[in-house]
Amino acid sequence: MSKVKSGAAAALQDVLRDGMTLAVGGFGLSGIPADLIEAVRDSGVRNLTVVSNNMGVDGKGLGILIEGGQVRKVIASYVGENKLFAEQYLAGQLEVEFTPQGTLAERLRAGGAGIPAFYTKTGVGTLVAEGKPLAEFDGETFVLERAIKADVSLVHAHTADTDGNLIYRYTAQNFNPVVATAGAVTVAEAEVIVEPGQLDPNHIITPGVFVQRLVQASGRVKDIEQRTVRPRRDAEAEAAQAASAVTV
Repeated sequence: MSKVKSGAAAALQDVLRDGMTLAVGGFGLSGIPADLIEAVRDSGVRNLTVVSNNMGVDGKGLGILIEGGQVRKVIASYVGENKLFAEQYLAGQLEVEFTPQGTLAERLRAGGAGIPAFYTKTGVGTLVAEGKPLAEFDGETFVLERAIKADVSLVHAHTADTDGNLIYRYTAQNFNPVVATAGAVTVAEAEVIVEPGQLDPNHIITPGVFVQRLVQASGRVKDIEQRTVRPRRDAEAEAAQAASAVTV
């Protein structure tokens, strides 16, 4: 049975609810499920706990959920690009659980693997470890971190088949694979959707058993957080320099 839905809103209409935990793939604005995020915004759900590497930027990515006042708590490793996020946090409107990036990835992976908790050295002796159980192994102290299970996970893939097998490309391989396995319900958007049997099994990153619903991603410009470029040199000057080099 095909897992493909007619659109992002249709794929989410009966799984979203106020107060739920939502895990979202991507790194900044790279590899984010932009269509699905917009569908969450349009649904009007509120009091969300959002688990993601960060919260996008003002007006883009997960930042649009912050703008709509739909987020109650964020579990993330970095939020420095979002001014409105900072304002809401400092005003006490938003609860934040900062988690080291590697620990966040492992908490999501553990959630998908059925591992309830694990010990790590990261964060020992810092605010990250406050209130958490500590244990000693081989003479070193470790902190216990709980796994993360989301009610719904949203991910972006480059290629999928209608059975929900996913292949990610480039930077979208960041948090999308671990987010995909951590959700009770996982909804994926993909740029290319093919029939079963057309994907090389050796290239599949997320098996379809983890994906319940799939939508065609819309064609859109893929935003980046910050664009850094060198000043464009005068074309005539470049041509003159090239000609000079040839002459010499």
